[in-house]
Amino acid sequence: MALYDIPISTLGGSPSSLAPYQGKTLLLVNVASKCGLTPQYEGLEKLQKTYGDKGFSVLGFPCNQFAGQEPGTSEEIAEFCSNTYGVTFPLFEKIDVNGEKRHPLYEQLTKAEDAEGKAGDITWNFEKFLVSPTGDVVGRFRPQTAPEDAVVVDAITANLPA
Repeated sequence: MALYDIPISTLGGSPSSLAPYQGKTLLLVNVASKCGLTPQYEGLEKLQKTYGDKGFSVLGFPCNQFAGQEPGTSEEIAEFCSNTYGVTFPLFEKIDVNGEKRHPLYEQLTKAEDAEGKAGDITWNFEKFLVSPTGDVVGRFRPQTAPEDAVVVDAITANLPA
Protein backbone atom coordinates (compact mmCIF):
# COMPACT_ATOMS: atom_id res chain seq x y z
CA MET A 1 0.00 0.00 0.00
CA ALA A 2 1.33 3.43 -0.93
CA LEU A 3 2.06 5.82 1.94
CA TYR A 4 -0.59 8.18 0.54
CA ASP A 5 -3.34 5.56 0.85
CA ILE A 6 -2.88 4.65 4.52
CA PRO A 7 -5.74 6.00 6.65
CA ILE A 8 -4.77 8.15 9.61
CA SER A 9 -6.72 10.73 11.57
CA THR A 10 -5.72 14.32 12.11
CA LEU A 11 -4.89 15.50 15.62
CA GLY A 12 -8.43 16.88 15.73
CA GLY A 13 -9.83 13.40 15.05
CA SER A 14 -10.92 13.80 11.43
CA PRO A 15 -10.28 10.84 9.11
CA SER A 16 -7.45 11.64 6.70
CA SER A 17 -4.41 10.25 4.92
CA LEU A 18 -1.25 11.64 3.35
CA ALA A 19 -3.04 11.92 -0.03
CA PRO A 20 -3.41 15.73 0.26
CA TYR A 21 0.41 15.93 0.41
CA GLN A 22 1.08 13.86 -2.71
CA GLY A 23 3.55 15.68 -4.94
CA LYS A 24 5.24 17.40 -1.99
CA THR A 25 8.47 16.62 -0.23
CA LEU A 26 7.60 15.52 3.31
CA LEU A 27 9.48 15.15 6.58
CA LEU A 28 7.55 12.74 8.82
CA VAL A 29 8.52 12.91 12.49
CA ASN A 30 7.32 11.09 15.61
CA VAL A 31 7.06 13.90 18.16
CA ALA A 32 6.69 14.28 21.93
CA SER A 33 6.05 17.25 24.22
CA LYS A 34 8.04 16.22 27.29
CA CYS A 35 11.31 14.97 25.80
CA GLY A 36 14.83 16.33 25.93
CA LEU A 37 14.56 16.57 22.14
CA THR A 38 11.27 18.52 22.22
CA PRO A 39 13.11 21.77 21.31
CA GLN A 40 13.49 20.18 17.85
CA TYR A 41 9.98 21.51 17.25
CA GLU A 42 11.68 24.89 16.75
CA GLY A 43 13.91 23.52 13.98
CA LEU A 44 11.03 21.66 12.38
CA GLU A 45 8.98 24.85 12.31
CA LYS A 46 11.94 26.73 10.75
CA LEU A 47 12.05 24.11 7.99
CA GLN A 48 8.29 24.50 7.48
CA LYS A 49 8.60 28.29 7.21
CA THR A 50 11.66 28.12 4.93
CA TYR A 51 10.46 25.47 2.48
CA GLY A 52 6.69 25.33 2.97
CA ASP A 53 6.01 27.50 -0.08
CA LYS A 54 8.39 25.38 -2.17
CA GLY A 55 6.36 22.15 -2.07
CA PHE A 56 7.50 20.88 1.35
CA SER A 57 5.79 20.05 4.62
CA VAL A 58 6.72 18.66 8.00
CA LEU A 59 4.13 16.18 9.31
CA GLY A 60 4.12 15.41 13.04
CA PHE A 61 2.96 12.15 14.62
CA PRO A 62 2.72 12.31 18.43
CA CYS A 63 3.80 9.11 20.16
CA ASN A 64 3.81 8.16 23.85
CA GLN A 65 5.92 4.99 23.51
CA PHE A 66 9.21 6.43 24.76
CA ALA A 67 9.25 6.95 28.54
CA GLY A 68 5.67 8.31 28.44
CA GLN A 69 6.89 11.62 27.00
CA GLU A 70 3.66 12.43 25.11
CA PRO A 71 0.97 11.83 27.75
CA GLY A 72 -1.40 14.63 26.73
CA THR A 73 -4.72 14.62 24.96
CA SER A 74 -4.99 15.82 21.38
CA GLU A 75 -6.14 19.21 22.65
CA GLU A 76 -3.21 19.47 25.08
CA ILE A 77 -0.73 18.49 22.36
CA ALA A 78 -2.15 21.06 19.93
CA GLU A 79 -2.11 23.80 22.57
CA PHE A 80 1.46 23.00 23.65
CA CYS A 81 2.79 22.94 20.09
CA SER A 82 1.05 26.14 19.11
CA ASN A 83 1.75 28.14 22.27
CA THR A 84 5.30 26.93 22.97
CA TYR A 85 6.78 26.54 19.49
CA GLY A 86 4.34 28.27 17.15
CA VAL A 87 3.89 25.04 15.18
CA THR A 88 2.03 25.57 11.92
CA PHE A 89 2.74 22.21 10.26
CA PRO A 90 0.10 19.45 10.38
CA LEU A 91 -0.10 17.13 13.38
CA PHE A 92 -1.84 13.78 13.28
CA GLU A 93 -3.38 11.50 15.89
CA LYS A 94 -1.22 10.00 18.63
CA ILE A 95 0.01 6.63 17.37
CA ASP A 96 2.33 3.75 18.17
CA VAL A 97 5.44 3.66 15.98
CA ASN A 98 6.79 0.32 17.30
CA GLY A 99 5.40 -2.98 18.54
CA GLU A 100 2.24 -4.96 17.90
CA LYS A 101 0.08 -1.84 17.60
CA ARG A 102 2.49 0.00 15.26
CA HIS A 103 0.50 2.20 12.92
CA PRO A 104 0.49 0.94 9.29
CA LEU A 105 2.21 4.17 8.21
CA TYR A 106 5.16 3.33 10.44
CA GLU A 107 5.08 -0.30 9.23
CA GLN A 108 6.07 1.18 5.88
CA LEU A 109 8.46 3.85 7.16
CA THR A 110 10.51 1.55 9.40
CA LYS A 111 11.51 -0.51 6.37
CA ALA A 112 13.69 2.43 5.29
CA GLU A 113 17.36 2.40 6.17
CA ASP A 114 19.31 5.21 7.79
CA ALA A 115 22.74 6.41 6.55
CA GLU A 116 24.38 3.42 8.25
CA GLY A 117 22.08 0.94 6.49
CA LYS A 118 19.96 0.18 9.56
CA ALA A 119 16.20 -0.22 9.23
CA GLY A 120 13.69 -1.39 11.82
CA ASP A 121 12.24 0.05 14.99
CA ILE A 122 12.13 3.72 15.82
CA THR A 123 14.82 4.37 18.44
CA TRP A 124 13.33 7.43 20.22
CA ASN A 125 11.21 10.54 19.76
CA PHE A 126 11.97 12.81 16.79
CA GLU A 127 13.13 10.19 14.29
CA LYS A 128 12.70 11.74 10.84
CA PHE A 129 11.77 10.25 7.46
CA LEU A 130 12.12 12.21 4.23
CA VAL A 131 9.58 11.30 1.55
CA SER A 132 10.03 12.41 -2.06
CA PRO A 133 7.21 13.97 -4.10
CA THR A 134 6.65 10.53 -5.67
CA GLY A 135 6.09 8.89 -2.27
CA ASP A 136 9.45 7.16 -1.88
CA VAL A 137 11.25 7.24 1.47
CA VAL A 138 14.58 8.82 0.48
CA GLY A 139 16.07 9.56 3.89
CA ARG A 140 15.96 8.42 7.50
CA PHE A 141 17.50 10.55 10.22
CA ARG A 142 17.87 9.33 13.77
CA PRO A 143 16.52 11.42 16.67
CA GLN A 144 19.83 13.06 17.57
CA THR A 145 20.11 14.56 14.07
CA ALA A 146 18.68 18.07 14.43
CA PRO A 147 16.14 19.22 11.83
CA GLU A 148 18.41 22.08 10.76
CA ASP A 149 21.46 19.80 10.41
CA ALA A 150 23.06 20.21 6.96
CA VAL A 151 22.47 16.55 6.09
CA VAL A 152 18.70 17.01 6.58
CA VAL A 153 18.51 20.41 4.86
CA ASP A 154 20.59 19.17 1.90
CA ALA A 155 18.34 16.12 1.51
CA ILE A 156 15.21 18.28 1.62
CA THR A 157 16.49 20.76 -0.95
CA ALA A 158 17.68 17.97 -3.25
CA ASN A 159 14.18 16.46 -3.21
CA LEU A 160 11.97 19.53 -3.55
CA PRO A 161 9.48 19.27 -6.43
CA ALA A 162 10.68 20.79 -9.70
